[in-house]
Amino acid sequence: GSTTSIMISESAVLARIHKEEEHHLEAILTSENFQQDLFFMERILMENIFQPKLAAYRQFPVLTDPSVMSDTSGAVATVEEAKQEEHDKENKDKIEQKEAFIGPSILSDQKKTIEGTVPPRMEQLWSYTCDITHHHSVSSIAWNKVNPDLLAVGYGAFDFKEQKKGMACCWSLKNPMWPERIFRCKHGVTALDFSLSSPYLLAVGMYNGSVAIYDVRSSNDAPLLESSASSNKHTGPVWQLRWVEQDKSATGDSRKERLICISADCRVTEWLIQKRLDCTDLMKIKRTASEKKKLPGEKGRKREVPISRKTAGTCFDFHPKDPNFYLAGTEEGHIHKCSCSCSEQFLKTYRGHKGPVYKVTWNPFSTDIFISCSADWSIILWHQGSETPILTFSSTTAFVHDIMWSPKSAFIFAAANENRVEMWDLSVSIFNPVVSCFASPGVEFTSLLFAKNTNCLLVGDSKGDVSVFAVQNLAAHSSNKV
Repeated sequence: GSTTSIMISESAVLARIHKEEEHHLEAILTSENFQQDLFFMERILMENIFQPKLAAYRQFPVLTDPSVMSDTSGAVATVEEAKQEEHDKENKDKIEQKEAFIGPSILSDQKKTIEGTVPPRMEQLWSYTCDITHHHSVSSIAWNKVNPDLLAVGYGAFDFKEQKKGMACCWSLKNPMWPERIFRCKHGVTALDFSLSSPYLLAVGMYNGSVAIYDVRSSNDAPLLESSASSNKHTGPVWQLRWVEQDKSATGDSRKERLICISADCRVTEWLIQKRLDCTDLMKIKRTASEKKKLPGEKGRKREVPISRKTAGTCFDFHPKDPNFYLAGTEEGHIHKCSCSCSEQFLKTYRGHKGPVYKVTWNPFSTDIFISCSADWSIILWHQGSETPILTFSSTTAFVHDIMWSPKSAFIFAAANENRVEMWDLSVSIFNPVVSCFASPGVEFTSLLFAKNTNCLLVGDSKGDVSVFAVQNLAAHSSNKV
């Protein structure tokens, strides 16, 4: 009997020791210091894995491990040679195929490019993607205004018939495999932007019309401020949202900025950030009748009044030099030039698109020029002094979801249509993009963003990836006037 009691007490002691060990282990695993160490270790591993890609992104020389090189250099050289031969053969085949249906003059240019100078190309470096972002669509991408390695990405549903919850994630260049912050939202995220005067504030617009402001310093995913209490809140999706500087010449703390939204409820609003969020209307977007010329002998015939006097706002952009003026794109295909000091009427209306305008953006160098893209498959280049289009670009029969001017040249812009992303260089061609990159089958490109200080383009898609492309061999132009 005594041996069994000894065994029982021994097992009790062992169980207690085991429990204490487990408790101790749990304390270590949940301790803040350990979490911090794990965080740094993860970043070090990422730096190892992505080193050549990150070096290419930052335009540093790509370092290779000499021991690896010496063993495998022979094999690598052979493989590279084979690849090059295959590549040359492919190019030759492509040219022969194109000869069947392309004019000879364009062809000789292409041959020159292939034989002589190196043609522009886009190389995918990596994608910001993880389990939680799959099956969400990327609706918007924005850089932090102070930290060039911090990126905010908004996720919603690409097909708005099947709305679901959304997310706003902050990704760091130091870890492309998991976001630093995950803010889960009750509705799909349609727009977001970082503040300039308070770079830790992230404003988020949603499909149900709500606006929320998050503090990215906190890992708590509750918003700092939210628009649900506002009596004037939006009743339709917030399609674009932007912090706009009031005075471009101000520096430091005197920098004042306004948070502006455009919504499908036909309003452009300015949000006041005090103890709670509230907004005032800058413009109610009215539907405009097209200018019909009167026939001879016709007196001032009354225009037919449309049933709905308003039209949904889809996008906007403030003038780069004068923050009193902005362009507003609409669902009916018109672009209006508006003034902040006049909420009753448009200064000008630019008519050219036959479908909803998805994006409008001023040229950062030639500030009288802007481009717009639309569901009508086209991109239009405008001069603000003329209400008729200067140039229309249409390379595919697909919606053009997003466009953006290059921050380095007045001639270069990128466009994302359904199945491909294109780079256009107007000093080279006004008929065709200089380089295109195709999406995987079943995936649509939805949004894009140029990197600020490197030759890279970020492209968001309908399956939740933000791909980083290095854009090579694009000519840099000394003149920045179109």
